[in-house]
Order: sequence, then structure tokens, then C-alpha cells
Amino acid sequence: MSAEDEHLLVEAEKIAHAIGRMFPGLCEVVLHDLRTPEHAVRAIENNLSGRQVGDSATELGLARIADPDYPSVLQNYPNRFPDGRPVKSTSIGIKNRQGRYIAALCLNLDVSSLSPLTLTLANLVATEVTHHGEVIETLRDRTVRELRETVETFAAARSHTPRSLSREAKRELVGQLRRGGFFDSPGSAQSIADLLGISRASVYNYAK
Repeated sequence: MSAEDEHLLVEAEKIAHAIGRMFPGLCEVVLHDLRTPEHAVRAIENNLSGRQVGDSATELGLARIADPDYPSVLQNYPNRFPDGRPVKSTSIGIKNRQGRYIAALCLNLDVSSLSPLTLTLANLVATEVTHHGEVIETLRDRTVRELRETVETFAAARSHTPRSLSREAKRELVGQLRRGGFFDSPGSAQSIADLLGISRASVYNYAK
């Protein structure tokens, strides 16, 4: 890892923190170090997705690593947080002097609280159709994707987001997840707790 590449990452980290602090509670800003995809998340400001520093790269990050010709800017594409909230995302790839992607600066705007507002906010909430192949991005470590999809499907069938489910529905869901073998993966209880907005102790209690 060259000193020049590291300098670019340090400068990008300043930008990530500054932008995130302009929009507290609304816009998550994440800096990915694509030189180490297994632990790509280098900085996260205004954390809304539940990810942590050291988490792995998203699918878009992996696509950029594999293809230097991948689009440098993907702007205003629709996305979702793990709990189902709609997101408007922009991802900016950062190349070094040799033309290799070494970082990505990603902005994830929570539009769930904006969409009910008046038409003056329509342009801010709207997303654009962006053609970037078959890559589907998730805003959480990829190992919990199947778990998240199962939780969201259960909640959607009841016209709820995972966190807005009743206590009885959450208990039913946790039991279903236990029977489905989702508790076999390390850290699964904490992932379920994060998705449902409850404590890990509650997850274990519901699973009994």
C-alpha cells in the first residue's frame, strides 16, 4: 500500500466526516477502503445502517475492484437499510494515479421521513434508474442478506417494517427463524436484534 494511496484515503476520510455531520440523522456517509475488501469500511459518519468500521465491502465495491472501467459515479439510485427504510444512494469511486480503484465514498440518504412531505421535496426524494449491470447492493455485511430478506418478507406480508411489528409478531418471527436454522450462524442473534429493533436478550427470550 503506497503512501500516495494512503494520503488519498486520509483526505477522503475528512470529506466523509464533514458531509455526514452536515446531515445528522438523515444521511449516512461511508468511506470504503477497496484495498482491503474483507474489512473495507474505513469510516462511517451518521451511522444509519448498523454497519461498523472493519465490515466488508458491498457488491458495488467488489465490482469496482474487479473492473477499473466500472462507472466512477453512481448517483441517486434506490436502496434500502436493513430495517426496510427506503434510501437514496450515491457512490463515488476514487482511483489512484495508476487508474485503480482504491476507495469509494458512499452517501445513503434516509428518505423515509421525507417522502410524506410536500411536493417541494419531490426532487430530493426521487431516485433515478441507474444502469450498472446486474449488481445488487445491500447496506449490511453480505452474510446476513438471506436473514434480512426473510425478515422483510415476513414484515411486508403484515404491512409493516420489521421494527414496527408487534411484540407477538416479532416473537412468531424469531421462532420461525430459529426453526429455519438462522441461529446457526455466528452473530445471528445480534443481527436479528438489529433488524427488529430489540435487544439480543429479547431475541433469545422469543426463541425459547
